[in-house]
Amino acid sequence: MQMNGSSSFGPGGLDLAQSFFKPIQNGAPPSTTKCHTKISVVGVGKVGMAIAQTILTQNLADELALLDAKPDMLRGEMLDLQHAAAFLPRTKISASADYSVTVGSDLCIVTAGARQKPGESRLNLLQRNVALLSDIIPPLAKNSPDSILLIVSNPVDLLTYVSWKLSGFPSNRVIGSGTNLDSSRFRFLIADHLDVNAQDVQAYMVGEHGDSSVALWSSISIGGVPVLSFLEKQQIAYEKQTLENIHKEVIDSAYEVINLKGYTSWAIGYSVANLARSLLRDQRKIHPVSVYAKGFYGIDGGDVFLSLPAHLGRGGVLGVTNIHLMDEEVEKLRKSAETILEVQNQLGL
Repeated sequence: MQMNGSSSFGPGGLDLAQSFFKPIQNGAPPSTTKCHTKISVVGVGKVGMAIAQTILTQNLADELALLDAKPDMLRGEMLDLQHAAAFLPRTKISASADYSVTVGSDLCIVTAGARQKPGESRLNLLQRNVALLSDIIPPLAKNSPDSILLIVSNPVDLLTYVSWKLSGFPSNRVIGSGTNLDSSRFRFLIADHLDVNAQDVQAYMVGEHGDSSVALWSSISIGGVPVLSFLEKQQIAYEKQTLENIHKEVIDSAYEVINLKGYTSWAIGYSVANLARSLLRDQRKIHPVSVYAKGFYGIDGGDVFLSLPAHLGRGGVLGVTNIHLMDEEVEKLRKSAETILEVQNQLGL
């Protein structure tokens, strides 16, 4: 059953919208040109609802569709959001366990994923998540064949690859949230160390969204000033271990949040909404997200998705930024790709 709003009241179904407003004379019917934006969020858990709430408050969509296998929770979340209508920009909110609710979406955001059972191996959990996506991606692609797929479920790089294979979409229209949030954490920590605004820090984490991620120290700049080359020119000594500690802090930060509150939600909500804005508003911004990486920086072992600084717009991935990397960074990036490919081979993908 599909759930949404209605302008009808009473048992007779009186349509107040028709009787409340009187049309002006000599008017033309509304344009049939599609000018509204529709976003679908698959999975209404903590992450899915943080994304939905942020999309609503930032006025990123004219229509928001929620999809989940749990109808009671789904209806409750939809009603809870609808009841805030007086405080939000006007957005049509619908919800259903049927994939028809997602039809005609411009952007489909997938957050659904199986949780690890006690004693369950990582490989078995991956197999269950791959099976779950096998049920989700094909009907999403069928109902919205021109949409962009944005995968948030973890492990995001592997599941973005699986989604690409299942959807049949061109590679530029399948994206993973990747290290966009890791890079935000990275910028925050650097800004905190240097006592500057994080918006004045340009810094990227690339590679796998996980322990084998790569911090691109050579490309860090503060207010346009490359940090490492500045330190070298000024003959200011710095400890490489300090840089490694910051990288480790980025990796551990998500675990710290999970240990303290049980899950992460708000930061990933803002991160994904940030990506949605760049994609649907054709912002042409650079984001480190999981993209089809074969052919970049010597990555040629097979089809693989991992995070690279990507140019995003209405067409999805418009290109990958040609950042000059140090040899050490290229080697780490290739190893990150090999880590993901190894797991794909274990799963027979």
